[in-house]
Amino acid sequence: MVELNVDGLVGPTHNYAGLSEGNVASRANAQAVSQPRQAALQGLSKMEHVAALGLPQAFLPPHERPAMWALRQAGFSGSDAEVLSRVAAERPALLAQCCSASAMWTANAATVAPAMDTTDGRTHLVVANLRAMPHRRIEPEQALVLLRAMLPDRDRVVVHAALPSDGPMGDEGAANHTRLLRVDGTGVHVFVFGARADGSGPAPSRYPARQTLEASQAVARMLQLDADRCVFVQQSPQAIDAGVFHNDVIAVGSERTLLHHQDAFLDTPEALRQIDRAMGGGLVPVPVRRDELTVAEAVQTYLFNSQLLHVGHGNQMLVCPAEVEHHPRARDVVDRVIADPGNPIHGVMYLDVRESMRNGGGPACLRLRLPISPEDLQRVHPGFLLTPDRAAWLRGWIKRTYPERLEPADLGRVDLLERSRESLMELSQWIGAGPLHPFQHAAR
Repeated sequence: MVELNVDGLVGPTHNYAGLSEGNVASRANAQAVSQPRQAALQGLSKMEHVAALGLPQAFLPPHERPAMWALRQAGFSGSDAEVLSRVAAERPALLAQCCSASAMWTANAATVAPAMDTTDGRTHLVVANLRAMPHRRIEPEQALVLLRAMLPDRDRVVVHAALPSDGPMGDEGAANHTRLLRVDGTGVHVFVFGARADGSGPAPSRYPARQTLEASQAVARMLQLDADRCVFVQQSPQAIDAGVFHNDVIAVGSERTLLHHQDAFLDTPEALRQIDRAMGGGLVPVPVRRDELTVAEAVQTYLFNSQLLHVGHGNQMLVCPAEVEHHPRARDVVDRVIADPGNPIHGVMYLDVRESMRNGGGPACLRLRLPISPEDLQRVHPGFLLTPDRAAWLRGWIKRTYPERLEPADLGRVDLLERSRESLMELSQWIGAGPLHPFQHAAR
């Protein structure tokens, strides 16, 4: 079994509209000038650093933005230029939603169970419905197309459409899911929910709980997981109200290791007992005390939104945002963790993903983990796999086609739409997996 890291390429309309309720960084940077070219290059550099560790790396293209189909579904008609001009004047918030580049955070694209864990012996992915936020609710259909194009072997991999978004089941994908390992190498799947859809039990009071227990349970069934492989634990409502909108902002796990904040879960000691019991023992919890790092500092630095990578010989490495390195208390936590012989985290890499961080997403948000057999890795469409040569091509493509900066008023420009479509057309032709975006199908 290998772990393919699938990162989302930051799109050419990357902007700061402050659309995400409960996401402190997103709201704090609303209406700031963004740098799409720099954002995409930072994301690509992160992929290259991970690949340089000898780990398989893939990417997904940006979604089509502005999402003209969504604007037309909202009743706007006319030429593209007329639609953009009218929406910019009458519904600027809707225009911002349809220009969001948030699909770059592929941790929200889907939840994954590898073939060795499932009852039918196939790898399963369930696309997230992202019901909680209007700007993300338009992503699932495109995510389904891209994931099926990347994983075309229908006999070995099943990519399920998202749960209905008009019901009570809110699903945010792998950002609220962690696969840990039993001694035999098979997986235990930890699903973290924010509240129950029926309204019973504790819930946050300030910000929405995006993941419901009922959605997590439905996803587990769609993934073909036996009940003894699943643990459902509740996130701390107080943490959600402090800006921990996804579990991956307060905990990160891999193999047998779970790095977590003391206040990550509603009942953290009981959650750890449940996880350890499902694993048959052997969980390696790596707690961070609140006196070491407050929840607010965890949100500020995104320490727990680091990638936790297996780098061989039983060792693991953290890939942290540069904000952790520059925050003395967060850096002290990392130094303490990697110096502790009682856990396998023995290294750290600090990377600059500032443009993503300013919108509320760190290194772990930018990637979807895809545990897969070496044989099935060979069946991944090669156009989505990153190699040094392909990374060089992508770097040149980004520099040629992405705007250097965007102001909020730029989102209504028809030339931004045209330039973005030309960029995505060139990328999809280079990938070679057929048309990937709605405008390509409309033009046929």
